[in-house]
Amino acid sequence: MMVSEIADVVGGQVHGDALAPVTAPITLDSRDVQPGGLFAALDGEHVDGHDFAGQALAAGASAIIASRPVDEPCIVVDDVTVALARLATHVLDRLDPVVIAITGSQGKTSVKDMLAAVLEPSGTTIAPVGSFNNELGVPLTVLGADEETEYLVVEMGARGVGHIASLCRIAPPDVAVVLNVGQAHVGEFGSPDVTAQAKGEIVEALTADGTAVLNADDVRVAAMASRTTARVLTFGEAGDVVLGEVRLSDGKPHFTLSHAGVAVEVHVPQIGAHHASNAAAAATTALAVGLDLPTVAERLDHAQARSPMRMERHVRDDGLVVIDDAYNANPESMAAALHALAGVGGGRRVAVLGEMLELGDGSHDSHVEVGRLAAELGVDRVVVVGIGAVGIAEGAGDRGTAVADVDEAVRVLSAWLTPADDPLAVIGSLGPGIVVLVKASRVAQLDKLAAALVQGPD
Repeated sequence: MMVSEIADVVGGQVHGDALAPVTAPITLDSRDVQPGGLFAALDGEHVDGHDFAGQALAAGASAIIASRPVDEPCIVVDDVTVALARLATHVLDRLDPVVIAITGSQGKTSVKDMLAAVLEPSGTTIAPVGSFNNELGVPLTVLGADEETEYLVVEMGARGVGHIASLCRIAPPDVAVVLNVGQAHVGEFGSPDVTAQAKGEIVEALTADGTAVLNADDVRVAAMASRTTARVLTFGEAGDVVLGEVRLSDGKPHFTLSHAGVAVEVHVPQIGAHHASNAAAAATTALAVGLDLPTVAERLDHAQARSPMRMERHVRDDGLVVIDDAYNANPESMAAALHALAGVGGGRRVAVLGEMLELGDGSHDSHVEVGRLAAELGVDRVVVVGIGAVGIAEGAGDRGTAVADVDEAVRVLSAWLTPADDPLAVIGSLGPGIVVLVKASRVAQLDKLAAALVQGPD
């Protein structure tokens, strides 16, 4: 499209060359601009993108979408976020991919990544790396598509009723996937029932010839079948696609999937039993768009984690294993990560845990329960970072150590983990062969701690 065409779509005013062609993706980060692309200048809480317009143009951007005039050429609009939504809807109307939308309280990104690995050999697939699941992420995902795109996988999050409905107006789904309804953001939603009301907007957006893929083992999700006239396919122990008993080998799940008289053995090369349910969701979605179960099983066998900080496994030269799951956390995902840590074979286990946000009045009790679970699972040491997470240390009892911040956590862990002439004297009861899980809500910034651990003593 030319800059003038884009301006017409988004209701903006062109300053500069209106005939410049846009031949590359749009980005919010001036460091990621490709020649011929667009830069969207957002006025954020901490950074004003308008300050980087010159840098974007120097990198080859065809134009800037901005809410006030900047270096030419630019398209000035009233609201950059609204403009991105309008442009995405327009572009999607011109294309004809199968749009697959995924939501749930946890697991969205993992399922999206697995599904992309399954679909890519069958056709050009767009699925973003990371969690691009809000009013900015969804348009950016859509705007990555072109005439060659056959499958467009869109992750959709919500922090209130009406949010997902709004995202579905940007990218109307052909297949809508609901994974679960948990405690994530319950402080904002008010209750799991309200969460379910919000998540179910995704199936209400389907037309009669669409497909809803629902978790049969989650009563609130299963009930969403009544909210659509589309075909419904379910997954889980009680699903149309039946998930069999999960077995772990070095923390990685092996299981059977069965559908319509066909049963296959599946292995997922990712840590945690919870990935079996994620794989069942991805497999059911693939069946919904026409793939067969044996093909899906074969492709899941190679479905490595793609997005960072989601059970991302690192092995240091000295053998220390760091599992970085620091992107986000809620009670259900904390439990899944701790079970995954317990299922990793060999050595001793350390959990470095931080605060879970947006849990409402039950926040402290939820943190205590996480600590209790860590102790029950036999986690050797539980390092709890930040005052908001102190309940985890309480629940973990004598296995728990509370520290004020990331810097203190690094010092404590370094004292335990740094080899000396007598390594056992330094790391005490932990012994050799240590696995460290790092997990918290993103604001806790435990990704910095995970990076320090991966880097090692230096």
